[in-house]
Amino acid sequence: MATLAGRTLFITGASRGIGREIALRAARDGANVAIAAKTAEPHPKLKGTIHTVAAEVEAAGGKALAIALDVRDEDAIARAVELAAGTFGGLDILVNNASAISLTPTLQTPARRFDLMMGVNVRATFLCSQAAAAHLRRSPNPHILNLAPPLDMKAKWFAPHTAYTISKYGMSLCTLGMAEEFRAEGIAVNSLWPATTIATAAVEFNFPPEILAASRHPAIMADAAHAILTSASRETTGNFFLDEEVLRAAGVTDFARYAVTPGMAPFKDLFVD
Repeated sequence: MATLAGRTLFITGASRGIGREIALRAARDGANVAIAAKTAEPHPKLKGTIHTVAAEVEAAGGKALAIALDVRDEDAIARAVELAAGTFGGLDILVNNASAISLTPTLQTPARRFDLMMGVNVRATFLCSQAAAAHLRRSPNPHILNLAPPLDMKAKWFAPHTAYTISKYGMSLCTLGMAEEFRAEGIAVNSLWPATTIATAAVEFNFPPEILAASRHPAIMADAAHAILTSASRETTGNFFLDEEVLRAAGVTDFARYAVTPGMAPFKDLFVD
């Protein structure tokens, strides 16, 4: 399968950044996209809402459904998945993209930030996957894609921001476990992570300007996600992919077009050796 035409995607955190870019890449194929995110009204500091992305998806050639969703609400997750499946006649792909970040050491991480990261990152990934599974079973090529890092149990990934790493590795553990759990049913479960920093709001607000300048555009993640999601689900599961490796395997050799600053060496992302 080289296209997502006619397929239905449910993408969390799709009102901006990588989630938005994955939605637009799928839309260019003629996919149906459920844009599930918390931002329904314009944010004072951040561009994009579920409605602006829905309009972009339609303009790009896809069909869109904007769903206001707080991924910490398990009942709302169940309703949102049912709405998407009912609107488009099924569900083929779940992209667990929503994420909360706080790159703080232990003594500077209050309980509310800890709870937010656990709720938005690992808990929502688990619950969205749980809610989507029954519909994915009926798809001819079902995929769950978690935006989560490769598992590497080294202290250096935990020491600077233990809570954040636990929450992101929790998403990765969902990949590890569910890939095997759903293997016989043909539901692929994979992780995708950037080899370099990506120019998103998270990088803009959590890193120095020099790192944002040395980042790549979210399109690289969307192109890598497209390559994964168009692969045969029974043959592509349980992987911890890096975007650059996926695209190199697909024959891409020129990565300069993804650079925020042409000619600048990209900055390596967290969790990448």
